[in-house]
Parts: sequence; C-alpha cells; structure tokens
Amino acid sequence: MRRSSAELASFVSRALLTASDQAIPTRAWTPSLEQALHQLGCRDSLTPTLVARVIDPFLLHHHSLAFGFFNWASQQPGFSHTSATYQSVLKSLSVSRQFNSIDKLLKQVRLQKIFLHPSIYRTVIGSLVSGRKTHSAFSVFYDAGPIVPEIGPEVCNSLLAALSSDGSIKSAHKVFDEMIDRGVRLSTLGFGVFVWRAFRQKGLNEIFSLLDGVRKVDFSGIDGSIIALLVVHGLCTESRVKDAIIALEELRKRDCKPDFMAYRIVAESLREMRSVVDMDMILKKKRKLGVAPRASDYRELILQFVSEKLTSEAKELGEVIVSGNFSIDDDVLNVLIGSVSATDPLHAVSFIKSMLEKEKLPTLLTLINLSENLCKHEKGDELVEVFQLLSAKDYFMDLESYNVMVSSLCKGKRVKEAYQVLHEMKKKGVGPDVSSYNFLLEALCNEDLVRPAKRLWDEMFASGCCGNLESYGIIIRKFSEVGLVEDACRLFHHMFDKGLKPDESIYKSLLHGLCQARKPETALEVFDKSVEQDLTLAMTLLNPFVICLCQEGFLHRASKLLRELTCVVVSVESHLTLLRYLDDIGDSSLSDEHIQWVADKSPLLLHAIRTG
Repeated sequence: MRRSSAELASFVSRALLTASDQAIPTRAWTPSLEQALHQLGCRDSLTPTLVARVIDPFLLHHHSLAFGFFNWASQQPGFSHTSATYQSVLKSLSVSRQFNSIDKLLKQVRLQKIFLHPSIYRTVIGSLVSGRKTHSAFSVFYDAGPIVPEIGPEVCNSLLAALSSDGSIKSAHKVFDEMIDRGVRLSTLGFGVFVWRAFRQKGLNEIFSLLDGVRKVDFSGIDGSIIALLVVHGLCTESRVKDAIIALEELRKRDCKPDFMAYRIVAESLREMRSVVDMDMILKKKRKLGVAPRASDYRELILQFVSEKLTSEAKELGEVIVSGNFSIDDDVLNVLIGSVSATDPLHAVSFIKSMLEKEKLPTLLTLINLSENLCKHEKGDELVEVFQLLSAKDYFMDLESYNVMVSSLCKGKRVKEAYQVLHEMKKKGVGPDVSSYNFLLEALCNEDLVRPAKRLWDEMFASGCCGNLESYGIIIRKFSEVGLVEDACRLFHHMFDKGLKPDESIYKSLLHGLCQARKPETALEVFDKSVEQDLTLAMTLLNPFVICLCQEGFLHRASKLLRELTCVVVSVESHLTLLRYLDDIGDSSLSDEHIQWVADKSPLLLHAIRTG
C-alpha cells in the first residue's frame, strides 16, 4: 500500500533519527545517514513537499540532520528546492541559532529570488536579534520590503531597540522610517530605546518633530510618561540639563506627561551642578505637574529589557528607580540583579544593597548568579562584603544557603573567610556536611595549601563527617601531585576500607605520582587493584600507566606488566606505546625480546601490533 506524503515524511524522519543515534557523533549528519536514505529507496518519492514535511516538524530541533537532509536532497537527480524546503530548513536553523548556515541559505534565496513567508522572516530576524546579530537581522529586514507589516510589530520593535542599543543609529533610522511608512505599530520598547539612544545628541526640534510625526501615525502602543523619562535621561546623560528642563514642558504638551522620576532626574543633575534655584524650581513643578510613576509599566519594560538582552538599558532604568527610592517589585529587582551581574557585577551589588536597605532579601538563585559573576570578574572583596551584609540580616539559616556562601568564597579564593563560615556553621548547629568540606578542601588544594588541607581532612573525620568519593579524589590528587605518595596510598587503601571504589581520575593521579616518585612496584600494586575492581577501568588506565612507566625509564617493568596482563587485558595501543619508547631510545634488545614474546604467545596480537 502506497504511503501518503505525511506518512512517508514520518517514516523517513524516524529512520534518520534512528540511524543518527547509532552514528558517532550522534544527531550529526554522516555518510551513514545517506546510506540509510538510499536503503529506504525514497529517492523515487522525493519531492519538495516531502523534504519540507520531514524537516518541519520532525527535524526542527535537530539542525544538523535538517540541514544535512536538505543538502542531500539537492544532490539527487532532478530535484530542485522550493520556497517550502527553504522555509522549513531556515526555521530549523533559526531555532538552533546556526547563523552561518542561515546566512548561506539567505544568499541562495536572494540569488534565486525565492519567496519566503512573512512568518519565516519573523523567525529568522527574531533568532538573529536574540543572538545579537543585529547587522544580519537588519539585512533580512531590508530584504522583506513590502511584507514588513506582516512580519509583525513585536519583531520589528525588537530589531529597532537592538540596533539603537548597539549604536547602529543609521540602520535604526531606516527601520524606524520603514515601520512608519508601512504602518507598523511602534511600542514603548522599540520607540523608547530608539529615542533614548539615537536622539540624545540631537537638537530639541528634531526630538519634538519625531514625536509629532509618530503621534500623527499611531501613538497608542507607546507609554508617553516612559518616553518622557527616557528623553530627559538621555539629555542629562549628555550634560544637556537646560535642554532637559525645556523638554519637560514640551513633552507634557505632547501627551508625554513626565512622572516624578523624570523630574527627579533633572533635579539631581541640577544638584550636581549646584544650581540650587533651578533645582527648587524643578521640584516645585514636580509637585504641581508630575504624575506618579506606574510601577507596573516600568516592571514590564525592565522585564522586556532583560528578555531582549538589553542589559545596559535595564541597568540604567533600574538605577533611576532604585536611586530615587521608587517602587520596584522584588521579583523584578531579583531579575535585574541576575541580569546586570553578568556584565557589571559591581552595579548589581549596589542593587543588592538598596534591596537590603528596604529590609528585603534576594532569592538564593539571585545570590548564586551574583556570586558566580563576582568570582568570574575577580571581585573578591565585594563578594565578602555582600555575604557580610546578608549575614547581618540573618540570611543564612540553613545548610543550603550556607553552602552557597562557602562554595562562592572558595571559588573567589577567599579560603580564610570560607573557613570562618565553616566554624560559624558548627556553632549554629547547621552542618557542615561533606559538600561544605569538599568546597574548602578543593580551594585549599588549588591554592597549594597542603598542610591546612590535611588539618581540614582530619577535622572533617573528627567531627563525624565521613568523606565521599569526591573528598578522597581531591586530596589524593593533590598528595600525588606534590609527592606525598605515601599519604596518597594510605588514603587510597582507606577508601576500600570505607566501601568506596576509586574512580579513573584517582587511579591516574596516584599512578602518575608513584611513577614520578620512583615507586614502580607500588604503582603496579595500585594498578592490580583496578584489575580486581573493574576490567573496563583497567583497560582505560593501562596505556596512560604504560606511558608513565616509560617516561620515568621503567621500560622493563612496563614490558613485564603487559606480558602478565595478556591473559586478562589486551591492549594493542599499550604495546605500541612501549615499542615506540624503546625505538626512541634505541633499545633494540628489549624491543626484540618483547616482540618475540608476543609472537610466541599470540600471533593475532602480533599481527595487530604490526598493522597498528
């Protein structure tokens, strides 16, 4: 029975996904997938409709398969791509933000003059804007031409805001003009960032002319009070305070009623200029003419800024609200702190301080994000300060929050403070648990503070907290690295007494340390443990161990090891490693002896070595 197009698309996509799961790497286009398609015999049924239906919806989230299938189809005799196939693959690539591939396909679309549905332009532009590829997004927008209205106001305003934020003022102007000419509705986000960033250095007449032009077309989607704030903020940022005073009155006449925050921005600028008379005049106008800022509107805008990755805009608007002691919801401030901390952690700290002054506390997730970014920017002093402020507010009350503090201090290389926190936890009866100790153990070892690490290890067990696999791994790796191999071996055997099985990294570090310490016999005993524990593990360790032995000159022992293991573990790679080292130093005697032994014991292994 002949399958329908939809059934065939489902069948082909399942076959591709199954074949890709068995390939290496998985979910990537490989020759084996092309073989699978040939075996299906679907070339006779190959049509643009089928290709489009296979990609969308079945391969939308597997861009490599989608693009590979698209390219494979183009190589089949008599097949030509159409608008439908281009749209399906562009949709998949946009979801995964494969910008180079998108650019390549769009060049083909332009060259072949292929029509794309407005929804595809919307998807592609949205993806490019999200990936901060604003120049490419502008090029795609420009290609859309007469169908710009169908792309939709949301994406157009996002592009307008992103271009304005990035300083691409000429492109932003072109997008703005196109939106006006095509009747695309402006939003507070798009028009707000545009007038804020692009017109701060323009003359007042240009600003008011722009506003008048927009009001004649459609001002319904724009919050006039927010626009007033952004205009005067931009002017004051450029030290154009006198223009900002004039703008307050002119904006009010144009239904952009300045709220208390807009007046405060101007008043604070005048205060910095020590222009007391003008400042008092503005404050009087604020009381008489200003309107109360609507927290919900600013909430929505800040969240939009964060969502659109307009971090600088979110930070500056947040600063206006926080510094003026205006209302801002806790969840918005938490989002703001998390977003701003990625690029300007010190500013995020100032937001935290403002929050604490109002007797509010950040969420644990916000604190984690801020701490990670302070560590990333090497702001250890500020990290300690934040934790001290939070401790004064009794923020740390349970094991989870305390461990966040210990972990962050350790990442920030503030081990002294982390150690103090550990003792504070003991006093309060909140842990510490094995994770707390592991954080500090690792930090001490990373800083080469071996003696304090030893003391902490003893302290951990004395307090009744038994180490786990991670604990032993941290300390054994460090002991092995610094030559304390006897201590490392003692802990290695202690693990077995505690019912813990060493992992690959522990074995590797200990074997390497023992070889460097000229203790090959002890190293061989440790390796024997891996054979007893797990043959697969021993196979993984064998070649690195042989390399360690050879590097330290223990070539006879390496040869003996491989001979003894032949009945248990066979590794062609390890034999080749030994023979290469012997060849490098010109020891033909041991090399011949080893090869002869292999030939006597296993002709198959000898063949594999000679062809390896």
